[in-house]
Amino acid sequence: MNLLGGIAVFVTLLVIKIQDSMAVCGYESCPITKDNLINIHLVPHSHNDVGWLKTADQSYYGYKNNIHHAGVQYILDNVVTELLKDSSRRFIQVETAFFSKWWKEQTATMKSAVKKLVNEGRLEFTGGAWSMNDEGSVNYQPVIDQFTHGLKFLNETFGSCARPRVGWQIDTFGHSREQASLFAQMGYDGQFFSRMDHNDKDTRLENLSMEMIWQASESLQDLELFSGLLYAFYSDTPGYGFCFDVLCNDSPIIDGNSYDNNVKSRIDEFISYASEVAEHYRTNHIMIPLGGDYQYEDAQVNFKNMDKLIKYLNERQSEGSQFNIFYSTPSCYLNSLHQSGQTWPNKAQDFFPYAHEPNSFWTGYFTSRPNQKRFERIGNHMLQTAKQLSTFAQLESEQQKKDLDFLREIMGVMQHHDAITGTERQAVSNDYDRLLHKAIVGAENNARDALRVLTNLTNGEFESCLQLNISVCAFTKDSADDVVVTLFNPLAHTSTQYVRVPVKDESYEVTNEKGTVVASEIVPVAWQVLDLEYRSNDTQHELIFKASVDKIANYYIKKVDNSAKAFDDGESKVPLRFKEINSLKNTDTFADDSSETVVKTSLIKLVIDNESGRLKNIEMNGVSENIQQNFGVYKSYESCPYTFRQNNDIEVFENNFEFTVYDGTLVKEVHQQVNEWISQVIRIYEGVNHVEFEWLVGPISTDDNLGKEVVTYFQSEIESNGVFYTDSNGREILKREKDQRESFVADLSKAPNSGNYYPVTSRIALQDENKRMALLNDRSQGGTGMDNGRLEIMLHRRHFFNDGGGVGEALNEEQFGTGLIARGQLYLMLNPVNKGATISERLTEKEIILPFWKFFSKASTATSAVPKALPSFDVLPDSVHLLTLEPFTEKEILLRVENILDVNEGNTVCFNPRLILDGLSGQEIRETTLDGNLPLTEMKRFKFTHDSSSVQSKSPEYFTASYIPLEAKSRDLIDSQICLDPMQIRTFIIKT
Repeated sequence: MNLLGGIAVFVTLLVIKIQDSMAVCGYESCPITKDNLINIHLVPHSHNDVGWLKTADQSYYGYKNNIHHAGVQYILDNVVTELLKDSSRRFIQVETAFFSKWWKEQTATMKSAVKKLVNEGRLEFTGGAWSMNDEGSVNYQPVIDQFTHGLKFLNETFGSCARPRVGWQIDTFGHSREQASLFAQMGYDGQFFSRMDHNDKDTRLENLSMEMIWQASESLQDLELFSGLLYAFYSDTPGYGFCFDVLCNDSPIIDGNSYDNNVKSRIDEFISYASEVAEHYRTNHIMIPLGGDYQYEDAQVNFKNMDKLIKYLNERQSEGSQFNIFYSTPSCYLNSLHQSGQTWPNKAQDFFPYAHEPNSFWTGYFTSRPNQKRFERIGNHMLQTAKQLSTFAQLESEQQKKDLDFLREIMGVMQHHDAITGTERQAVSNDYDRLLHKAIVGAENNARDALRVLTNLTNGEFESCLQLNISVCAFTKDSADDVVVTLFNPLAHTSTQYVRVPVKDESYEVTNEKGTVVASEIVPVAWQVLDLEYRSNDTQHELIFKASVDKIANYYIKKVDNSAKAFDDGESKVPLRFKEINSLKNTDTFADDSSETVVKTSLIKLVIDNESGRLKNIEMNGVSENIQQNFGVYKSYESCPYTFRQNNDIEVFENNFEFTVYDGTLVKEVHQQVNEWISQVIRIYEGVNHVEFEWLVGPISTDDNLGKEVVTYFQSEIESNGVFYTDSNGREILKREKDQRESFVADLSKAPNSGNYYPVTSRIALQDENKRMALLNDRSQGGTGMDNGRLEIMLHRRHFFNDGGGVGEALNEEQFGTGLIARGQLYLMLNPVNKGATISERLTEKEIILPFWKFFSKASTATSAVPKALPSFDVLPDSVHLLTLEPFTEKEILLRVENILDVNEGNTVCFNPRLILDGLSGQEIRETTLDGNLPLTEMKRFKFTHDSSSVQSKSPEYFTASYIPLEAKSRDLIDSQICLDPMQIRTFIIKT
């Protein structure tokens, strides 16, 4: 910035400090348009990834620009300066993570200037979440959380003028219906994006359906969202060259007496481009974004050229030009469409899978970096645990608030479309892991502080073990004698689960808080896990016991003499631990003949083929089905972190599996060795109605120098005929059909398998008239059911090809000097097909995502102190999930509940909230939109008219709450009811 410009800005800041703005924000601040012309809404923006090629901090500070030129702090500095120079200028800010970091560094004078810009609609927040989240690999719970946190920051900083009205998902790799649903439930008026399958886009360009009304829910009425696709990519005017940023090489607009004056040619070219765009949209309004990745660091260059573009293009109106151009925002553009009275086509399904060109389906990222995808789930698990415990214990210190907010913010970063997706560079991935680990440890401090208040372990260590995925726990590595396991249940209802604790090969007794002995047994850890390099092998076994927990429960482990714990197997006294196959005779739970081995509990029967070592048959819930599980690989030269490019069909492992059966009273396990880098444990628990498959994959073989997608599949005799079902971000279920798309014909000639892969964030299923088979997973993965009777899940990926798609690296993860090893779980369920058959899948899914969190202490820390009473959530109906319970503001708690059943599974359920409020010391309650920051009584969002509508309104219409939002004092809730329709989420702020 030159000296005169700096002085002008300084003077402007002084004026702002003295004189408050009288201008308005929101739609009232939108530019005036012209009905008889084509209105070009020019939208300046900068797309700033919260980590991708560089870490989030490196991108913010402008460090390591040799990797990628990015300096977000300078972008914000200079954009604000330029906006202050001219009241007609506009800019949209999307990533709240970056903005909040910048905001904390600003002077009071600068903050006053920014508030003026926000209050006048000149700096508009669009999207507004902590990051621009992915839509394929995310679970809905952390997405809601990161919108809540981002919008709360904006509301507390600027007030209502900062609240976004439009989603801006311009760089995500496909779009989920559930994301549209969440936007609608937060009161957003619409959303825009720029990525769509190339065949789909070509079809929409042709039939004028680039903008549509998205039916965002099968279960919830009136939950629709206007959604629009940008004509070109968010940073391009392809073939015309109007990127004015210093990172680009396009020609500036040269006016005056210069020999190089190019005003006429540049304006002609822009009009030509605008004419091309206008041909494919339905109204006399078009939106052209100008900006791109980390652009506007020298905002003066951009705005100076855009000023000229606007000036000289509008001068053409005197010569008969039909174009009117002005600075605008996505919300102002959407407002113009809403005012137009135009009708729009309908959209019902989602936009997966996405392909930008033939044989380039972006279905690989559904599985990329499987360990990081699992770690993100652990982060969400701890966040929900810490938020609830902080609420119960009323933690209020500044450090406690800071630790909780830090995990909120890092989890927001992890939802970013280059974080949870696994499409970032390895150094950035390492930084995400570092930040998430640090945040989890900080939140553990909150949990410890809370548990010291809420339990009788007033000096308890309450340590967590973050390496339980490889059966390691530092707290029990020397001895589990006199150890207390404190279990926290984040779910609303009492849950019964099996708990596994890494221990030495000793005998233990487990008792509950009443001193009652709980059945337990010792399980050998699979030798493949013990063989992991750099794994501490102090503990080679796991202690298993069954626990039932309302909210918090302590279980006490004590080492005992072997002779004190034994059972009679009919022949001899054997320690209560697993017995290997060779030591067993035929029993009620185990059978072995020359051809097959049978392992069963009271609920499930497994049949293993002795020759192949593979699963052969499963019986459960009155269903018997021949199911063969196997593993295989897709080999490719050209896959990358984003894409799963298919060069050949799947190569199935034909070799026989070595296997050993361990038979216990509580749990039965089949340990399988698939090949030298794949193994598995098949596990069934007594009284549990699903089969667990704990897989271990890696290091993926590199002998042939080919990249590989490692998959497992379950082949049944169910006549699914290419029809299968996947979840949408963990909520509603979408029907998929082999090779089919909702409104276009996809090019699947080169990639029939990858083109039929879909995101699986919680479950995938198939069925016929009689039987249903479902797989539930512990992290986001890609999957398909395209083959008759078969469900296939991709577990791990390793590649050596950099396709130039942007990330600049192959997906070749290594650890300890060799290829990455991943471990995880799949859960198989069989049910007869009838109404409500999928309810058990819903309930199991919640226990998989939010199981008990285990805290470890020494028994000696117990005192006679009386634990603090916890509020009961037993008043909630069985289908109601406690989605969120957290400290919100001073003396306020955010409560979010949902009916987890859809319209095909459940009905409307109701409960009286008085007991919950009393348990939380609540004095008042008010209902808000989904994000918690807008009173539901104030929600008023755009309603658009469908093409098929027989009645077209002459004036704009709006959606408001379909019922009277709850707002009352606790004492007035005696006869009140909160009712939840299938799939409905309701959000409340409780004042204490």
